[in-house]
Amino acid sequence: MKKVLVPALTVLLVLILGVVGYILNSGPTPGEAGSEAADDCDVSAYTMGVKWQQQSAEAMALQGQTYELASRQLDKAVAAAPKGEDLAIMSDLDETAIDNSKLLARDIAKCHDFSGWDTWDDWEKNGEPTLIPGAMEFFKHADELGVDIYYVSDRTEDNHAANVAALQKLGLPQADDEHVMLLGPPKDERRAKVESDHTLLMQLGDTLHDFDGAFADASIDEQRKLVEDNSAKFGSEWIILPNPTYGDWSEAELDEWDAPVRTDD
Repeated sequence: MKKVLVPALTVLLVLILGVVGYILNSGPTPGEAGSEAADDCDVSAYTMGVKWQQQSAEAMALQGQTYELASRQLDKAVAAAPKGEDLAIMSDLDETAIDNSKLLARDIAKCHDFSGWDTWDDWEKNGEPTLIPGAMEFFKHADELGVDIYYVSDRTEDNHAANVAALQKLGLPQADDEHVMLLGPPKDERRAKVESDHTLLMQLGDTLHDFDGAFADASIDEQRKLVEDNSAKFGSEWIILPNPTYGDWSEAELDEWDAPVRTDD
């Protein structure tokens, strides 16, 4: 009995080891597994917007065009301003003056939802933002005109020193403790502080609540109505830049054509 059992157990062991080896060797490589995860994870929907913002020449052209328009409008506003008044402009930072798409791209690659903003603290301290095309030329021009520049951002006040240092490293003019106003009070309150001793000529941003607090809690339809009501301000007092990577609109339903799909085949 023992002589029969031993060879049988040996054969069974060989078969088990062979099956295990086949499973291990036939699966995806680590690179392939990472690729599958990135394709299957929920954040893959962000890829197209981030790709457009970071890589498209059209984005670069539109951003530069927007800042060129802003420079021309600022010249007109300064010329029309009463003599002797302190003049100011107010600008958002993220996706308005500086580009954070490397952070967003990294999070997508790691299948991490950047819209939770839990990786932003590390980015503020250690990240490598770049300038939006046209931004440096515009802000230098404003500085040369004698206009005070206030960078009003919802980056965290806890990282104030790191954020100021990042702007200084990029070379943005007037990037100091006084002119960098970070999250604490709502933007409306920070705007009111600027307006308390300045004539505010222009605001720049990538989201509508950068310009007026009325946009902050409004629905998409209400925001559209507010845009219509304030249409005269866009392109003169309010300069908006494109940002297809995040925003209130990202949760909206698409309005689709109610027709069957017909192909050329």
